[in-house]
Amino acid sequence: MSDKHAVRPDERAAPLAAEQNRKMAASAQAYVRGSTKRFYDWLEDLKRTSLPDGPPSWICGDCHVGNLGPVASAAGSLAIQIRDLDQTVIGNPAHDLIRLGLSLAMAARSSALPGVTTAQMIEQVIRGYERAFAGEADPKPADLPKSVRGVLREAAGRSWKHLADERIEGLSPTIPLGKRFWPLSDQEHQAIRDAFAEEPIVRLVTALREVPDHATVRVLDAAFWRKGCSSLGRLRFAVLVAIGKGSEERHCLIDIKEAIAAHAPRAPDAEMPRGHAERVVTGARALSPFLGERMLATRLLGKPVFVRALLPQDLKLEFDRLHHAEALGVAWSLANVVGKAHARQLDRSDRGSWRAALGRNRSRALEAPSWLWNSVVELVATHEAAYLDHCRRYALAQAD
Repeated sequence: MSDKHAVRPDERAAPLAAEQNRKMAASAQAYVRGSTKRFYDWLEDLKRTSLPDGPPSWICGDCHVGNLGPVASAAGSLAIQIRDLDQTVIGNPAHDLIRLGLSLAMAARSSALPGVTTAQMIEQVIRGYERAFAGEADPKPADLPKSVRGVLREAAGRSWKHLADERIEGLSPTIPLGKRFWPLSDQEHQAIRDAFAEEPIVRLVTALREVPDHATVRVLDAAFWRKGCSSLGRLRFAVLVAIGKGSEERHCLIDIKEAIAAHAPRAPDAEMPRGHAERVVTGARALSPFLGERMLATRLLGKPVFVRALLPQDLKLEFDRLHHAEALGVAWSLANVVGKAHARQLDRSDRGSWRAALGRNRSRALEAPSWLWNSVVELVATHEAAYLDHCRRYALAQAD
């Protein structure tokens, strides 16, 4: 791609803000993904007594559909896990359930499914989540809904070439500047080169590509990564690395992202790492072990960042159109993944007490507890109104 769309380091803020507004105006579902702060502002206004106090544990903090998907381990295993932990804190696991329920409800509305289906999806959320606390094995791939099986199958068949084609548009050892990748300043280039000379990052990179521990690691290319809505005002770099030399040379793509304060509220008296990058990595290792083992926390240009080695099998789940049965299966499966992530942190006593709390406040007409259903209903209404207002402001800005 031509670099005519590339943006200089001193001009990033305006196009990033415009891109964020455009993405959030694309659909109500996209607006939910980009409005984490609004979600927690609403929770703060809600009476605390209306939500159960789950056992303090690491939570995703931004548990929407797009933040789950196939994740590979360094050893080659593959599973559906949480794949974005920027907002992770030790907090109330009920917050993850509500945010997942909101995301699924908006997906149902985007698929023109009736409200009855949404109610049944929320019932499946609580069923799938509770099942994770029963100590049963993960569902077999054949038992997963078709859309989830399809993404898993795609992930299992991917190679470095797929990752290179998707992220950097080919196997050439350069990152093409354009819409997605923008040039770095000299200071940013030097900081990245210095970082990849440090032993912790060298160990992280060499662990992924079946090379000797003493293999050389060098930066081939690096660029600012305009990715999603999360690059606004933050450091975000893609780094293409060579490991080894000659016929044994392997390439690896590294994601560097600035860590900032989480919007998700922490549990009272929770002991977490004080650094934001350390918090993200620690939460990732608790919630998503396959991903957490490929991450480390450091500093770059005086800011806390977490470094993540990318693998071809890492994909996000996206559902453009769901039918009734598929929607129910997706709701159960994703809630089960989140439940497994929470349950593995708790002892037997805490798992039992949390299951008991989840079973309270259920009516005969709806299996989902009233706090979950009422929260999702109120949030759908709040976010629909906020989305329309966002679109109005976006349209007016475009007209000026």
